[in-house]
Amino acid sequence: MKKMAKFAIPLSLGILGLFIFNSCSVGIPDGATAVKNFDSKKYLGKWYEIARFDFRFEKDMNNVTAEYSMKENGHIKVDNKGYNYVKKEWKESIGEARFVEDEKTARLKVSFFKPIWAGYNVIDLDENYRYALVAGNNLDYLWILSREKTIPEDIKQRFLQEAKRLGYKTENLIWTKQD
Repeated sequence: MKKMAKFAIPLSLGILGLFIFNSCSVGIPDGATAVKNFDSKKYLGKWYEIARFDFRFEKDMNNVTAEYSMKENGHIKVDNKGYNYVKKEWKESIGEARFVEDEKTARLKVSFFKPIWAGYNVIDLDENYRYALVAGNNLDYLWILSREKTIPEDIKQRFLQEAKRLGYKTENLIWTKQD
């Protein structure tokens, strides 16, 4: 019986490691295509979150922004901020994004808690880099971003149609207050 106990802890750690590895998906939803001829330098800067699916890291948040800047090592610094209106306090998370394929394809992986990485896929983007539709690994994660605190109705409808085509339940989007 003692020999069995010696293997219980390493086996548990191995299973936990396998679970963490599998949960660190940097995929892209079926049918979605990342933007090609992507210019990361144009994408850098501040973005306002217009809409998202609710998940625990952004629960009860308004005035959410993401600011992207180039790090010395060539990776992208991600600085997310938002105001938790229930706790009445500002929250900030700093992470890093890296390209999954090449720098001309808008498929990235992002981490706020290394070694855990998640998919960040820009699947629609206007030609002036003012509005972006971003998909996560699967249909649980979606963001609509803008360089302004609002988004034109035609762009909003374009993004919603694309998200619905991919199978997103857009009626569940949280429309972020930016005030």
